[in-house]
Amino acid sequence: MNVSLDSALTEAEARYSAANVASAERHAGARQAMPGGNTRTVLHYSPFPLTWTKGEGAVLTDLDGHEYVDYLGEYSAGLYGHSNPKIQAALKKAIDDGTVLGGPNKYEAELASLLTSRFPSLQQLRFCNSGTEANVFALMTARAVTGRTKIMVFDGGYHGGVLYFGHGGIPINLPLDWVTAPYNDIDGTLKLIKMHGQDLAAILIEPMLGSGGCLPARRDFLGALRQAASELGIILIFDEVMSSRLSSGGLQAATGVTPDMTTLGKYLGGGASFGAFGGRSDIMAHYDPEKPGYWPHAGTFNNNVLSMAAGLTGLRDVYTPEAAVLLNAKGDRLRDGINTLARKHNVALAATGIGSFIGLHFSRDVPDRPVHHTQEEEALHGKLHKLMHLDFIAAGLFFARRGYMALSLALTEAHIDRFLSQTEEFILSRRALLG
Repeated sequence: MNVSLDSALTEAEARYSAANVASAERHAGARQAMPGGNTRTVLHYSPFPLTWTKGEGAVLTDLDGHEYVDYLGEYSAGLYGHSNPKIQAALKKAIDDGTVLGGPNKYEAELASLLTSRFPSLQQLRFCNSGTEANVFALMTARAVTGRTKIMVFDGGYHGGVLYFGHGGIPINLPLDWVTAPYNDIDGTLKLIKMHGQDLAAILIEPMLGSGGCLPARRDFLGALRQAASELGIILIFDEVMSSRLSSGGLQAATGVTPDMTTLGKYLGGGASFGAFGGRSDIMAHYDPEKPGYWPHAGTFNNNVLSMAAGLTGLRDVYTPEAAVLLNAKGDRLRDGINTLARKHNVALAATGIGSFIGLHFSRDVPDRPVHHTQEEEALHGKLHKLMHLDFIAAGLFFARRGYMALSLALTEAHIDRFLSQTEEFILSRRALLG
């Protein structure tokens, strides 16, 4: 057992660096052409990230030849695993039939129809290329429909690369008129809605904070937003880019709270780039090019044949309502198992989330909203997350450095048991450091 957290980290980093020489060399070379050797910030972690060469089922192989069970699931986009045969067949057929067709294809209307049948708020929708795009289009639609300018978002929310509201936001956020409200705080949020209501075009919310720590919104909180939005003519937008997988109709179906608009992305492209935004037909009718004064909606790859083919096959043939129930039950078992182990050994570790999403926190309490730590606390939690990440990598298990997991259909019950076993090993070996 290590004497201190810093010495434990020094040892874990040295072990990691010695075991992953090829990934280290690739990272050093990549730095010459890309700042930090990176083109997607969330994939970076110190001392350098592993470079993947292959994915099969639920197993990833890195440049040094090591294999890992993947519990990260490409940050929820990898719902189907890395080599689902039905998805691969759909992609291969689409490639064989020819890509970049420059017109409607045989997949998109059926995929749109399937999505509108599953998600209560989607009377009509349009496709785009990512969750970020979907949210930008939804927000600009709300502003155009209402003639208002302000947008309510929530502390800890993440809606894409230019829509980040954790830790005070980022310099490259879109320069819109934001009103930031406290998540899961009915009184505080309603106070802000009352203050800004006549100027609010939209309320944009994740019904489960994803990047913010896998924190589910309470049903009464979502209900209060629905009522306030209806009373004041505000467009309520659910960002279900991640949470759409948590039931056959997303969290809007599971909670019974129906927004005016919904945004989608991630796994719904079957592993290819994907986004969609939609909602009430009176809102979406503005995009009908057969109507006078319609609003153009451009995007060369909005209906790209790879995303449409893989997305349709995945949602229709693989992620059925029955499959959703089974996958989310695995996540519930893993989350409950982690919390049971933390209580058993009396350590500060808590798992949050719903179904196949899990967030790990070094806390004795299970949070329901973002926690704002002191700088010293933030540094401590960062070190603990780093140590856990490196220890699990050494054991052949992979998830995000921040303690985030999005389970895939390729994971088995044995994989859940293996993660729980390694969690107990981590608790026992690092108990003195966990508090």
